[in-house]
Amino acid sequence: MPVEMSVRRFEELVSEALDELPPEFAAAMDNVVVLVEEFNEEEPDILGLYHGIALTERRSDYGGVLPDRISIYRQPILGICETEEDVVEEVLITVVHEIGHHFGIDDARLHELGWG
Repeated sequence: MPVEMSVRRFEELVSEALDELPPEFAAAMDNVVVLVEEFNEEEPDILGLYHGIALTERRSDYGGVLPDRISIYRQPILGICETEEDVVEEVLITVVHEIGHHFGIDDARLHELGWG
């Protein structure tokens, strides 16, 4: 049975996941925001999505653009979790996975690293 959780509590878990990042990763993130959304309209079952240009693909002419976005989707995550502890773990995995994309790491490598 899916976990019931307020938007506010879910946002707190996302914030806590970001706080758990090693300082060197947090410092290296550039021009990106992390947002909580209910679900992705095009792919309602995905847990998160990185929208933007990875740091490894940015060139010298990169500038003056809106921030990249990392969307963390509340409803799909709650739908696969049975306890709040499951939500905490899944939020952390999803946040790290999407930040990995910001750093230019593809899905295959993220799975190899255990962040799939």
